[in-house]
Amino acid sequence: MKTSFLLLSIATLALAASCGGESPAPAPAGAIAAVEKPAGGGLDWAIAGDWRLDAVKARDKWRHPAETLSFFGVKPTDTIVELWPGGGYYTAILGPWLKAGGGRLFAAQMESAEAEAAWKVAYGDHPEVYGDIAVTTASKTAPNIAADGSADAVLTFRNIHNWMAGGYADKIFSDAFRAMKPGGVLGVEEHRLPSARDQDLTASTGYVLESYVVQLAQNAGFVLEASSEINANPKDNADHPLGVWMLPPNLRAPQPGAPEAEGYDKAKYEAIGESDRMTLRFRKPTAAPSAPAP
Repeated sequence: MKTSFLLLSIATLALAASCGGESPAPAPAGAIAAVEKPAGGGLDWAIAGDWRLDAVKARDKWRHPAETLSFFGVKPTDTIVELWPGGGYYTAILGPWLKAGGGRLFAAQMESAEAEAAWKVAYGDHPEVYGDIAVTTASKTAPNIAADGSADAVLTFRNIHNWMAGGYADKIFSDAFRAMKPGGVLGVEEHRLPSARDQDLTASTGYVLESYVVQLAQNAGFVLEASSEINANPKDNADHPLGVWMLPPNLRAPQPGAPEAEGYDKAKYEAIGESDRMTLRFRKPTAAPSAPAP
């Protein structure tokens, strides 16, 4: 049965304004009919769902949701924590998929009443489609993102630069480790700074060294299991006057009269496409490492 619904765009969430993050994609809101559980409850079904806006689906060629989630190895029966879901690109896939498969989704939001309220209108108010999503907070001061040892997987998509800007990336990784079951997966997608560059510890351009992300995860106790080039984009040299936000979907333009405005060509950034990104899978060890022999 085709799902019937009313698509309404919501205002851009506070994420971009408050911490320099990407503008979230608009999320569906309004009257949405209940989604029927599909035979088999496949990931492809959730990605093709007609509750997703066409404008958001158009980004799939850059975001590769099926390949990315398959690489992370998540299952529809899992309890998954999505860190800072923003505009809900992945929420609109994970929610129905987990609902159909008997899993559970946690949305660990940024500490912003405006962002949480907008997200709630789009997703939290529609359990018939997205399931009963548990909302928690991931921030510099929040105590936890989920109960200790409760999550099969913690996923984050293009957020680490924001936590670096706030000076608490290490805490978020530690929160993820604590919330995860032994053997659980940490899935990371992030804008990638070329390895020859120096890392700005505030990630002011939105790009992060892959080695820096690995170090953050390892410091929290995770083990790097695999990396993938699923979300690589060789056209992106990560060298843009206003950072990664000059690329789609933001396409941030310089202010008229600013030095960056000289020779600015929007088509140049459209032709690059979305950013070059690392895709990493970490694992929480099933047992603490043995102490060295005396």
